[in-house]
Amino acid sequence: MSGNVFQDLRYGVGKLLYASPVYRYTLIGRAPNELTIVPPDSWPGNAERGTAISAGELSFLGETVRGGKHAWRPAGMSDAWLAELHGFDWLRDLRAVGGDAARRRARDLVEDWIEHQTGWQEIAWRPDILATRLFAWLGQHDFFCASADDDYRRRYLATIARQAKHLARVLPGGVEGAGLIRAAKGLTVAGLALPGHEASARQGLRILERACHRQILPDGGHVARNPQTQATVLRDLVDVRSALLAAEQEIPAFLLGAIDRAAPFLRMLRHNDGRLALFNGSCESEDWQIDMLLAQADARGRAPSSAPHTGFERIVANRTVALLDTGTPPQAGLDHHAHAGTLSLEVSIGKERLITNCGARPGNRDPWATVQRSSAAHSTMVVDDTNSSEILADGTFGRRPQKVRVERSEDDGDTWVSASHDGYVPAFGLEHERRLYMASGGDDIRGEDVLSRAGVASTARPARGFALRFHLHPTVQASLVQNGSAVLLRLPSGIGWRLIAEGGTVSLAESIYLGESEDVRRSEQIVVSGALEAGASAARVKWALKRVPKKT
Repeated sequence: MSGNVFQDLRYGVGKLLYASPVYRYTLIGRAPNELTIVPPDSWPGNAERGTAISAGELSFLGETVRGGKHAWRPAGMSDAWLAELHGFDWLRDLRAVGGDAARRRARDLVEDWIEHQTGWQEIAWRPDILATRLFAWLGQHDFFCASADDDYRRRYLATIARQAKHLARVLPGGVEGAGLIRAAKGLTVAGLALPGHEASARQGLRILERACHRQILPDGGHVARNPQTQATVLRDLVDVRSALLAAEQEIPAFLLGAIDRAAPFLRMLRHNDGRLALFNGSCESEDWQIDMLLAQADARGRAPSSAPHTGFERIVANRTVALLDTGTPPQAGLDHHAHAGTLSLEVSIGKERLITNCGARPGNRDPWATVQRSSAAHSTMVVDDTNSSEILADGTFGRRPQKVRVERSEDDGDTWVSASHDGYVPAFGLEHERRLYMASGGDDIRGEDVLSRAGVASTARPARGFALRFHLHPTVQASLVQNGSAVLLRLPSGIGWRLIAEGGTVSLAESIYLGESEDVRRSEQIVVSGALEAGASAARVKWALKRVPKKT
Protein backbone atom coordinates (compact mmCIF):
# COMPACT_ATOMS: atom_id res chain seq x y z
CA MET A 1 0.00 0.00 0.00
CA SER A 2 1.52 3.36 -1.02
CA GLY A 3 2.06 6.13 1.51
CA ASN A 4 -0.62 8.35 -0.05
CA VAL A 5 -3.21 5.58 -0.04
CA PHE A 6 -2.41 4.74 3.58
CA GLN A 7 -2.69 8.39 4.66
CA ASP A 8 -6.00 8.82 2.85
CA LEU A 9 -7.32 5.61 4.41
CA ARG A 10 -6.23 6.74 7.86
CA TYR A 11 -7.90 10.11 7.34
CA GLY A 12 -11.11 8.47 6.16
CA VAL A 13 -11.28 6.25 9.22
CA GLY A 14 -10.32 9.19 11.42
CA LYS A 15 -13.41 11.15 10.33
CA LEU A 16 -15.49 8.95 12.62
CA LEU A 17 -13.39 10.14 15.55
CA TYR A 18 -13.19 13.76 14.46
CA ALA A 19 -16.99 14.02 14.21
CA SER A 20 -17.56 12.68 17.73
CA PRO A 21 -18.57 15.18 20.42
CA VAL A 22 -15.52 14.33 22.52
CA TYR A 23 -12.92 14.94 19.83
CA ARG A 24 -12.69 18.67 20.44
CA TYR A 25 -11.50 17.98 23.97
CA THR A 26 -8.47 16.12 22.63
CA LEU A 27 -7.32 19.39 21.02
CA ILE A 28 -7.29 21.38 24.24
CA GLY A 29 -3.86 22.46 25.40
CA ARG A 30 -2.06 25.46 26.79
CA ALA A 31 -2.99 28.46 24.69
CA PRO A 32 -0.29 31.00 23.83
CA ASN A 33 -0.56 34.51 25.23
CA GLU A 34 0.74 36.19 22.09
CA LEU A 35 2.09 35.51 18.61
CA THR A 36 5.78 35.05 17.92
CA ILE A 37 5.33 36.69 14.52
CA VAL A 38 2.48 38.03 12.45
CA PRO A 39 3.05 36.41 9.04
CA PRO A 40 3.15 38.95 6.21
CA ASP A 41 -0.03 39.01 4.11
CA SER A 42 0.35 41.75 1.54
CA TRP A 43 -2.13 40.38 -1.01
CA PRO A 44 -4.84 42.91 -1.86
CA GLY A 45 -8.50 42.61 -1.04
CA ASN A 46 -11.59 43.77 -2.92
CA ALA A 47 -13.14 46.79 -1.22
CA GLU A 48 -16.40 46.46 -3.16
CA ARG A 49 -16.89 42.90 -1.95
CA GLY A 50 -15.80 43.95 1.53
CA THR A 51 -18.54 46.57 1.62
CA ALA A 52 -21.06 43.88 0.63
CA ILE A 53 -19.78 41.57 3.39
CA SER A 54 -20.17 44.41 5.88
CA ALA A 55 -23.80 44.64 4.77
CA GLY A 56 -24.34 40.89 5.28
CA GLU A 57 -23.94 39.78 1.65
CA LEU A 58 -21.66 36.80 1.06
CA SER A 59 -20.88 36.34 -2.63
CA PHE A 60 -18.46 33.70 -3.89
CA LEU A 61 -18.14 31.87 -7.20
CA GLY A 62 -21.18 33.57 -8.68
CA GLU A 63 -23.49 32.57 -5.81
CA THR A 64 -24.76 35.00 -3.18
CA VAL A 65 -26.28 34.51 0.27
CA ARG A 66 -27.54 37.26 2.54
CA GLY A 67 -27.25 36.56 6.23
CA GLY A 68 -25.79 37.73 9.47
CA LYS A 69 -24.23 35.70 12.20
CA HIS A 70 -24.51 31.91 12.33
CA ALA A 71 -24.97 31.73 8.53
CA TRP A 72 -22.12 29.23 8.16
CA ARG A 73 -24.06 26.46 6.43
CA PRO A 74 -26.75 27.98 4.20
CA ALA A 75 -28.89 25.39 2.46
CA GLY A 76 -28.21 24.48 -1.15
CA MET A 77 -24.71 25.92 -1.44
CA SER A 78 -21.94 23.96 -3.11
CA ASP A 79 -18.93 22.55 -1.30
CA ALA A 80 -16.75 24.99 -3.23
CA TRP A 81 -18.84 27.93 -1.97
CA LEU A 82 -18.64 26.66 1.62
CA ALA A 83 -14.89 26.26 1.23
CA GLU A 84 -14.60 29.93 0.26
CA LEU A 85 -16.74 30.96 3.22
CA HIS A 86 -14.86 28.93 5.83
CA GLY A 87 -11.45 29.80 4.38
CA PHE A 88 -11.81 33.45 5.48
CA ASP A 89 -9.72 34.76 2.59
CA TRP A 90 -12.40 37.46 2.38
CA LEU A 91 -10.99 39.10 5.53
CA ARG A 92 -8.70 40.90 3.08
CA ASP A 93 -11.79 42.42 1.47
CA LEU A 94 -12.87 43.90 4.80
CA ARG A 95 -9.32 45.14 5.35
CA ALA A 96 -9.48 46.84 1.95
CA VAL A 97 -12.58 48.75 3.11
CA GLY A 98 -10.77 49.89 6.24
CA GLY A 99 -12.25 51.77 9.16
CA ASP A 100 -13.73 50.72 12.47
CA ALA A 101 -16.97 49.33 11.01
CA ALA A 102 -15.13 46.86 8.75
CA ARG A 103 -12.77 45.94 11.59
CA ARG A 104 -15.68 45.24 13.93
CA ARG A 105 -17.44 43.19 11.24
CA ALA A 106 -14.33 41.05 10.77
CA ARG A 107 -13.95 40.64 14.52
CA ASP A 108 -17.62 39.69 14.97
CA LEU A 109 -17.56 37.09 12.20
CA VAL A 110 -14.40 35.44 13.50
CA GLU A 111 -15.88 35.43 17.01
CA ASP A 112 -19.11 33.91 15.73
CA TRP A 113 -17.19 31.16 13.93
CA ILE A 114 -15.25 30.42 17.12
CA GLU A 115 -18.50 30.22 19.06
CA HIS A 116 -20.45 27.98 16.67
CA GLN A 117 -18.08 26.16 14.31
CA THR A 118 -15.16 24.85 16.35
CA GLY A 119 -16.48 21.29 16.28
CA TRP A 120 -15.09 19.25 13.37
CA GLN A 121 -17.09 19.42 10.14
CA GLU A 122 -16.23 17.91 6.79
CA ILE A 123 -15.68 21.07 4.74
CA ALA A 124 -14.72 23.63 7.37
CA TRP A 125 -12.01 21.36 8.81
CA ARG A 126 -10.71 19.92 5.57
CA PRO A 127 -6.94 20.41 5.78
CA ASP A 128 -6.57 22.90 2.93
CA ILE A 129 -9.58 24.96 4.09
CA LEU A 130 -8.40 24.90 7.70
CA ALA A 131 -4.95 26.02 6.55
CA THR A 132 -6.44 28.84 4.48
CA ARG A 133 -8.36 30.00 7.54
CA LEU A 134 -5.29 29.84 9.78
CA PHE A 135 -3.26 31.94 7.38
CA ALA A 136 -6.10 34.45 6.99
CA TRP A 137 -6.62 34.84 10.73
CA LEU A 138 -2.92 35.12 11.46
CA GLY A 139 -2.16 37.39 8.52
CA GLN A 140 -5.02 39.76 9.38
CA HIS A 141 -4.25 39.77 13.11
CA ASP A 142 -3.18 43.39 13.18
CA PHE A 143 -6.31 44.44 11.27
CA PHE A 144 -9.05 42.94 13.41
CA CYS A 145 -7.51 41.38 16.54
CA ALA A 146 -4.63 43.52 17.78
CA SER A 147 -7.01 46.13 19.25
CA ALA A 148 -9.48 43.58 20.69
CA ASP A 149 -9.88 43.02 24.42
CA ASP A 150 -7.88 40.40 26.28
CA ASP A 151 -10.73 37.88 26.43
CA TYR A 152 -11.22 38.00 22.65
CA ARG A 153 -7.52 37.60 22.01
CA ARG A 154 -7.34 34.66 24.41
CA ARG A 155 -10.14 32.79 22.64
CA TYR A 156 -8.71 33.68 19.22
CA LEU A 157 -5.26 32.31 20.09
CA ALA A 158 -6.68 29.20 21.77
CA THR A 159 -8.79 28.39 18.71
CA ILE A 160 -5.82 28.85 16.37
CA ALA A 161 -3.74 26.53 18.54
CA ARG A 162 -6.46 23.83 18.49
CA GLN A 163 -6.83 24.04 14.73
CA ALA A 164 -3.07 23.86 14.23
CA LYS A 165 -2.95 20.81 16.51
CA HIS A 166 -5.61 19.06 14.42
CA LEU A 167 -3.83 19.96 11.19
CA ALA A 168 -0.56 18.53 12.47
CA ARG A 169 -2.40 15.38 13.54
CA VAL A 170 -4.04 14.61 10.17
CA LEU A 171 -1.47 15.70 7.60
CA PRO A 172 -0.53 14.61 5.00
CA GLY A 173 -3.88 12.79 4.79
CA GLY A 174 -7.17 14.26 3.66
CA VAL A 175 -5.92 16.36 0.78
CA GLU A 176 -3.71 16.09 -2.30
CA GLY A 177 -2.27 18.15 -5.12
CA ALA A 178 -2.24 21.90 -4.63
CA GLY A 179 -4.40 21.44 -1.54
CA LEU A 180 -1.58 19.60 0.18
CA ILE A 181 0.80 22.50 -0.54
CA ARG A 182 -1.79 24.89 0.90
CA ALA A 183 -2.20 22.70 4.00
CA ALA A 184 1.57 22.46 4.50
CA LYS A 185 1.78 26.24 4.25
CA GLY A 186 -0.84 26.68 6.94
CA LEU A 187 0.89 24.27 9.30
CA THR A 188 4.29 25.86 8.72
CA VAL A 189 3.07 29.41 9.23
CA ALA A 190 1.05 28.48 12.33
CA GLY A 191 4.11 26.76 13.76
CA LEU A 192 6.19 29.88 13.18
CA ALA A 193 3.55 32.22 14.62
CA LEU A 194 2.60 30.28 17.76
CA PRO A 195 5.18 30.03 20.55
CA GLY A 196 5.88 26.45 21.50
CA HIS A 197 4.73 25.09 18.12
CA GLU A 198 8.13 24.89 16.45
CA ALA A 199 7.63 21.17 15.79
CA SER A 200 4.60 22.02 13.64
CA ALA A 201 6.71 24.38 11.52
CA ARG A 202 9.29 21.66 10.98
CA GLN A 203 6.58 19.12 10.12
CA GLY A 204 4.97 21.55 7.69
CA LEU A 205 8.25 22.15 5.90
CA ARG A 206 8.91 18.41 5.61
CA ILE A 207 5.48 17.86 4.07
CA LEU A 208 5.95 20.88 1.80
CA GLU A 209 9.31 19.60 0.59
CA ARG A 210 7.85 16.21 -0.36
CA ALA A 211 4.86 17.87 -2.04
CA CYS A 212 7.09 20.21 -4.06
CA HIS A 213 9.27 17.31 -5.15
CA ARG A 214 6.22 15.44 -6.45
CA GLN A 215 4.19 18.33 -7.81
CA ILE A 216 6.60 20.95 -9.17
CA LEU A 217 8.08 19.34 -12.26
CA PRO A 218 11.65 19.98 -13.49
CA ASP A 219 10.44 22.58 -16.03
CA GLY A 220 8.62 24.46 -13.23
CA GLY A 221 5.06 23.45 -14.08
CA HIS A 222 2.62 22.10 -11.55
CA VAL A 223 1.30 18.60 -12.20
CA ALA A 224 -2.30 19.86 -12.43
CA ARG A 225 -1.33 21.69 -15.67
CA ASN A 226 -3.72 24.53 -14.80
CA PRO A 227 -2.30 28.08 -15.10
CA GLN A 228 -4.50 29.31 -12.26
CA THR A 229 -3.32 26.49 -10.00
CA GLN A 230 0.23 27.39 -10.99
CA ALA A 231 -0.37 30.91 -9.69
CA THR A 232 -2.02 29.66 -6.49
CA VAL A 233 0.83 27.28 -5.70
CA LEU A 234 3.46 29.93 -6.41
CA ARG A 235 1.66 32.32 -4.08
CA ASP A 236 1.60 29.72 -1.31
CA LEU A 237 5.32 29.12 -1.70
CA VAL A 238 6.01 32.87 -1.57
CA ASP A 239 3.90 33.11 1.60
CA VAL A 240 5.98 30.41 3.30
CA ARG A 241 9.20 32.16 2.31
CA SER A 242 7.88 35.49 3.64
CA ALA A 243 6.89 33.91 6.96
CA LEU A 244 10.31 32.29 7.34
CA LEU A 245 11.98 35.62 6.65
CA ALA A 246 9.76 37.32 9.24
CA ALA A 247 10.73 34.64 11.75
CA GLU A 248 14.40 35.10 10.82
CA GLN A 249 14.62 31.46 9.80
CA GLU A 250 16.79 30.04 7.05
CA ILE A 251 15.01 29.53 3.72
CA PRO A 252 15.31 25.86 2.65
CA ALA A 253 16.99 25.26 -0.69
CA PHE A 254 14.01 23.22 -1.95
CA LEU A 255 11.71 26.23 -1.43
CA LEU A 256 13.99 28.66 -3.23
CA GLY A 257 14.37 26.19 -6.08
CA ALA A 258 10.62 25.60 -6.40
CA ILE A 259 9.91 29.35 -6.57
CA ASP A 260 12.70 29.92 -9.07
CA ARG A 261 11.25 27.24 -11.37
CA ALA A 262 7.54 27.96 -10.90
CA ALA A 263 7.64 31.71 -11.58
CA PRO A 264 9.10 31.54 -15.12
CA PHE A 265 6.61 28.80 -15.96
CA LEU A 266 3.76 31.09 -14.89
CA ARG A 267 5.14 33.68 -17.31
CA MET A 268 5.03 31.06 -20.03
CA LEU A 269 1.26 30.65 -19.62
CA ARG A 270 0.43 34.36 -19.92
CA HIS A 271 -0.78 36.13 -23.02
CA ASN A 272 0.44 39.63 -23.81
CA ASP A 273 -2.62 41.09 -22.07
CA GLY A 274 -0.92 39.90 -18.88
CA ARG A 275 -3.64 37.37 -18.11
CA LEU A 276 -3.56 33.60 -18.07
CA ALA A 277 -4.24 31.10 -20.82
CA LEU A 278 -7.31 28.89 -20.45
CA PHE A 279 -6.11 25.32 -20.01
CA ASN A 280 -7.35 22.66 -17.60
CA GLY A 281 -9.85 24.76 -15.67
CA SER A 282 -8.09 28.11 -15.60
CA CYS A 283 -9.64 31.57 -15.73
CA GLU A 284 -7.82 34.63 -17.03
CA SER A 285 -7.23 36.27 -13.61
CA GLU A 286 -6.34 39.95 -13.27
CA ASP A 287 -3.09 41.00 -14.90
CA TRP A 288 -2.07 43.26 -12.01
CA GLN A 289 -2.49 40.42 -9.53
CA ILE A 290 -0.17 38.22 -11.59
CA ASP A 291 2.29 41.10 -11.90
CA MET A 292 2.27 41.48 -8.11
CA LEU A 293 2.77 37.76 -7.59
CA LEU A 294 5.72 37.61 -9.98
CA ALA A 295 7.25 40.70 -8.39
CA GLN A 296 7.02 39.16 -4.93
CA ALA A 297 8.35 35.83 -6.20
CA ASP A 298 11.45 37.79 -7.32
CA ALA A 299 12.49 35.06 -9.76
CA ARG A 300 14.23 36.48 -12.79
CA GLY A 301 14.02 33.52 -15.16
CA ARG A 302 12.47 34.11 -18.58
CA ALA A 303 9.38 32.29 -19.77
CA PRO A 304 10.46 29.01 -21.37
CA SER A 305 9.44 28.25 -24.96
CA SER A 306 9.03 24.53 -24.30
CA ALA A 307 7.94 22.74 -21.15
CA PRO A 308 8.56 19.06 -21.96
CA HIS A 309 7.73 17.73 -18.50
CA THR A 310 4.47 19.61 -17.98
CA GLY A 311 3.56 19.66 -21.66
CA PHE A 312 3.16 23.13 -23.20
CA GLU A 313 4.71 24.94 -26.16
CA ARG A 314 4.89 28.71 -26.50
CA ILE A 315 5.61 30.41 -29.83
CA VAL A 316 6.25 34.15 -29.93
CA ALA A 317 6.87 36.14 -33.09
CA ASN A 318 6.65 39.90 -33.13
CA ARG A 319 3.42 40.61 -31.17
CA THR A 320 1.80 37.23 -31.83
CA VAL A 321 1.67 34.51 -29.14
CA ALA A 322 0.53 30.92 -29.67
CA LEU A 323 0.21 28.44 -26.82
CA LEU A 324 -0.26 24.71 -27.44
CA ASP A 325 -1.20 22.02 -24.90
CA THR A 326 1.20 19.15 -25.60
CA GLY A 327 0.94 17.18 -22.35
CA THR A 328 -0.82 14.12 -21.06
CA PRO A 329 -3.67 14.75 -18.59
CA PRO A 330 -2.86 14.94 -14.88
CA GLN A 331 -2.45 11.61 -13.11
CA ALA A 332 -5.31 9.86 -11.35
CA GLY A 333 -6.14 11.67 -8.14
CA LEU A 334 -5.33 15.07 -9.63
CA ASP A 335 -7.73 14.90 -12.58
CA HIS A 336 -11.05 15.84 -10.95
CA HIS A 337 -11.03 19.26 -12.61
CA ALA A 338 -8.79 18.56 -15.61
CA HIS A 339 -9.99 19.21 -19.15
CA ALA A 340 -10.02 16.94 -22.19
CA GLY A 341 -8.14 19.55 -24.23
CA THR A 342 -5.07 17.74 -25.51
CA LEU A 343 -3.41 19.63 -28.42
CA SER A 344 -5.69 22.64 -27.91
CA LEU A 345 -4.46 26.01 -29.13
CA GLU A 346 -4.71 29.64 -28.08
CA VAL A 347 -3.55 32.63 -30.14
CA SER A 348 -3.34 36.30 -29.17
CA ILE A 349 -2.22 39.35 -31.13
CA GLY A 350 -0.68 42.01 -28.96
CA LYS A 351 -3.07 42.46 -26.04
CA GLU A 352 -6.04 41.08 -27.97
CA ARG A 353 -7.07 37.43 -27.83
CA LEU A 354 -8.07 35.76 -31.06
CA ILE A 355 -8.36 31.97 -30.68
CA THR A 356 -9.09 30.64 -27.21
CA ASN A 357 -10.44 27.72 -25.26
CA CYS A 358 -13.78 28.22 -23.53
CA GLY A 359 -12.28 28.38 -20.04
CA ALA A 360 -13.96 27.34 -16.82
CA ARG A 361 -16.53 28.87 -14.54
CA PRO A 362 -15.39 29.02 -10.89
CA GLY A 363 -17.09 26.54 -8.63
CA ASN A 364 -17.45 23.93 -11.35
CA ARG A 365 -21.22 23.77 -10.95
CA ASP A 366 -23.88 22.64 -13.40
CA PRO A 367 -24.72 23.30 -16.16
CA TRP A 368 -21.13 24.08 -17.14
CA ALA A 369 -19.33 21.51 -14.97
CA THR A 370 -19.02 18.85 -17.67
CA VAL A 371 -19.43 21.01 -20.77
CA GLN A 372 -16.43 23.21 -19.98
CA ARG A 373 -14.20 20.15 -19.58
CA SER A 374 -15.14 18.55 -22.90
CA SER A 375 -12.86 18.41 -25.94
CA ALA A 376 -15.50 20.37 -27.86
CA ALA A 377 -14.91 23.33 -25.52
CA HIS A 378 -11.31 23.56 -26.75
CA SER A 379 -9.65 24.67 -29.96
CA THR A 380 -8.63 21.25 -31.15
CA MET A 381 -9.89 18.36 -33.30
CA VAL A 382 -12.75 16.22 -31.97
CA VAL A 383 -13.74 12.78 -33.29
CA ASP A 384 -17.41 11.81 -33.34
CA ASP A 385 -18.31 14.31 -30.58
CA THR A 386 -16.18 12.19 -28.23
CA ASN A 387 -13.75 13.52 -25.64
CA SER A 388 -10.07 12.74 -26.11
CA SER A 389 -10.06 11.94 -22.37
CA GLU A 390 -13.11 10.13 -21.05
CA ILE A 391 -14.82 12.07 -18.26
CA LEU A 392 -16.42 9.61 -15.84
CA ALA A 393 -19.49 10.20 -13.68
CA ASP A 394 -17.35 10.89 -10.60
CA GLY A 395 -15.44 13.62 -12.46
CA THR A 396 -12.22 11.66 -12.95
CA PHE A 397 -10.77 10.50 -16.26
CA GLY A 398 -11.11 7.01 -17.65
CA ARG A 399 -9.60 6.50 -21.10
CA ARG A 400 -7.02 9.20 -21.77
CA PRO A 401 -3.99 9.93 -23.94
CA GLN A 402 -1.03 7.89 -22.76
CA LYS A 403 1.56 9.44 -25.06
CA VAL A 404 1.94 12.89 -26.54
CA ARG A 405 4.91 13.13 -28.89
CA VAL A 406 6.34 16.60 -29.56
CA GLU A 407 8.97 17.93 -31.96
CA ARG A 408 10.01 21.57 -32.29
CA SER A 409 12.42 23.36 -34.60
CA GLU A 410 13.32 26.98 -35.22
CA ASP A 411 15.12 28.65 -38.09
CA ASP A 412 15.79 32.36 -38.39
CA GLY A 413 12.72 33.25 -36.32
CA ASP A 414 10.37 30.79 -38.02
CA THR A 415 9.02 28.07 -35.70
CA TRP A 416 7.56 24.62 -36.35
CA VAL A 417 5.89 22.41 -33.72
CA SER A 418 4.53 18.96 -34.41
CA ALA A 419 2.64 17.02 -31.74
CA SER A 420 0.41 13.95 -31.66
CA HIS A 421 -1.66 12.08 -29.09
CA ASP A 422 -3.19 8.61 -28.85
CA GLY A 423 -6.32 9.48 -26.87
CA TYR A 424 -8.62 8.27 -29.67
CA VAL A 425 -6.78 5.02 -30.32
CA PRO A 426 -8.73 2.87 -27.81
CA ALA A 427 -12.10 4.17 -28.99
CA PHE A 428 -11.55 4.57 -32.74
CA GLY A 429 -8.06 3.37 -33.62
CA LEU A 430 -7.16 6.95 -34.61
CA GLU A 431 -4.20 9.14 -33.70
CA HIS A 432 -4.44 12.94 -33.85
CA GLU A 433 -1.42 14.90 -35.08
CA ARG A 434 -1.27 18.69 -35.13
CA ARG A 435 1.44 20.57 -37.00
CA LEU A 436 1.86 24.28 -36.38
CA TYR A 437 4.06 26.85 -38.12
CA MET A 438 4.53 30.54 -37.32
CA ALA A 439 6.58 32.87 -39.49
CA SER A 440 9.09 35.21 -37.89
CA GLY A 441 6.89 38.23 -38.51
CA GLY A 442 4.02 36.73 -36.53
CA ASP A 443 1.51 37.50 -39.30
CA ASP A 444 1.47 34.05 -40.93
CA ILE A 445 0.33 30.96 -38.99
CA ARG A 446 -0.25 27.65 -40.73
CA GLY A 447 -1.53 24.41 -39.37
CA GLU A 448 -2.39 20.87 -40.32
CA ASP A 449 -4.53 18.49 -38.30
CA VAL A 450 -4.39 14.83 -39.28
CA LEU A 451 -6.30 11.79 -38.06
CA SER A 452 -4.45 8.64 -39.04
CA ARG A 453 -5.07 4.94 -38.54
CA ALA A 454 -3.04 3.56 -35.64
CA GLY A 455 -4.21 -0.05 -35.54
CA VAL A 456 -7.54 -1.23 -34.25
CA ALA A 457 -7.91 -1.75 -30.49
CA SER A 458 -10.27 -4.40 -29.20
CA THR A 459 -12.59 -1.65 -27.98
CA ALA A 460 -12.42 0.43 -31.16
CA ARG A 461 -15.49 1.21 -33.23
CA PRO A 462 -15.82 2.95 -36.60
CA ALA A 463 -15.89 6.72 -36.33
CA ARG A 464 -18.14 8.70 -38.64
CA GLY A 465 -16.87 12.25 -38.60
CA PHE A 466 -14.65 14.95 -37.12
CA ALA A 467 -14.86 18.59 -36.15
CA LEU A 468 -11.87 20.89 -35.96
CA ARG A 469 -12.84 23.79 -33.69
CA PHE A 470 -11.39 27.27 -33.28
CA HIS A 471 -13.16 29.08 -30.45
CA LEU A 472 -13.02 32.86 -30.79
CA HIS A 473 -12.75 35.43 -28.04
CA PRO A 474 -16.07 37.29 -27.53
CA THR A 475 -14.55 40.55 -28.79
CA VAL A 476 -13.71 39.04 -32.20
CA GLN A 477 -16.11 39.66 -35.10
CA ALA A 478 -16.32 36.78 -37.58
CA SER A 479 -17.91 36.46 -41.02
CA LEU A 480 -17.77 33.81 -43.74
CA VAL A 481 -16.12 34.98 -46.97
CA GLN A 482 -14.88 33.51 -50.25
CA ASN A 483 -18.05 31.50 -50.82
CA GLY A 484 -17.85 30.02 -47.33
CA SER A 485 -14.31 28.67 -47.67
CA ALA A 486 -12.74 31.22 -45.32
CA VAL A 487 -13.57 33.33 -42.27
CA LEU A 488 -12.67 36.99 -41.85
CA LEU A 489 -11.86 37.91 -38.27
CA ARG A 490 -11.75 41.45 -36.87
CA LEU A 491 -10.20 42.32 -33.53
CA PRO A 492 -11.44 45.31 -31.51
CA SER A 493 -8.46 47.36 -32.74
CA GLY A 494 -9.63 46.84 -36.32
CA ILE A 495 -6.81 44.45 -37.19
CA GLY A 496 -8.06 41.72 -39.50
CA TRP A 497 -7.11 38.08 -39.91
CA ARG A 498 -8.35 35.53 -42.39
CA LEU A 499 -8.61 31.81 -41.63
CA ILE A 500 -8.65 29.54 -44.69
CA ALA A 501 -9.15 25.78 -44.45
CA GLU A 502 -9.31 22.84 -46.82
CA GLY A 503 -10.21 19.24 -46.07
CA GLY A 504 -13.61 19.93 -44.54
CA THR A 505 -16.64 22.20 -44.54
CA VAL A 506 -16.10 25.58 -42.88
CA SER A 507 -18.90 27.04 -40.78
CA LEU A 508 -19.55 29.43 -37.90
CA ALA A 509 -21.35 28.29 -34.77
CA GLU A 510 -22.26 29.68 -31.38
CA SER A 511 -19.89 29.23 -28.47
CA ILE A 512 -19.49 30.45 -24.89
CA TYR A 513 -16.62 32.08 -23.05
CA LEU A 514 -16.10 31.26 -19.38
CA GLY A 515 -12.65 32.75 -18.97
CA GLU A 516 -13.60 35.94 -17.16
CA SER A 517 -14.20 34.80 -13.60
CA GLU A 518 -17.93 34.63 -12.88
CA ASP A 519 -19.22 35.91 -16.22
CA VAL A 520 -20.62 33.78 -19.04
CA ARG A 521 -20.28 35.49 -22.42
CA ARG A 522 -21.54 34.55 -25.84
CA SER A 523 -18.95 34.02 -28.52
CA GLU A 524 -18.48 32.21 -31.83
CA GLN A 525 -16.41 29.31 -33.07
CA ILE A 526 -15.09 28.28 -36.45
CA VAL A 527 -15.84 24.63 -37.17
CA VAL A 528 -14.20 22.65 -39.96
CA SER A 529 -16.10 19.39 -40.19
CA GLY A 530 -16.12 16.35 -42.41
CA ALA A 531 -16.59 12.61 -42.74
CA LEU A 532 -13.85 10.14 -41.88
CA GLU A 533 -12.47 8.11 -44.77
CA ALA A 534 -11.22 4.54 -44.83
CA GLY A 535 -7.63 5.25 -45.91
CA ALA A 536 -4.48 5.55 -43.86
CA SER A 537 -5.18 9.24 -43.28
CA ALA A 538 -8.79 9.24 -42.17
CA ALA A 539 -8.88 13.04 -42.24
CA ARG A 540 -6.46 15.83 -43.11
CA VAL A 541 -7.30 19.48 -42.64
CA LYS A 542 -4.87 22.17 -43.75
CA TRP A 543 -5.53 25.66 -42.49
CA ALA A 544 -3.84 29.05 -42.51
CA LEU A 545 -4.33 32.15 -40.41
CA LYS A 546 -2.97 35.31 -42.02
CA ARG A 547 -3.17 38.97 -41.23
CA VAL A 548 -5.09 41.26 -43.57
CA PRO A 549 -4.80 45.06 -43.85
CA LYS A 550 -6.41 47.13 -41.12
CA LYS A 551 -9.64 48.98 -41.90
CA THR A 552 -9.21 52.60 -42.85
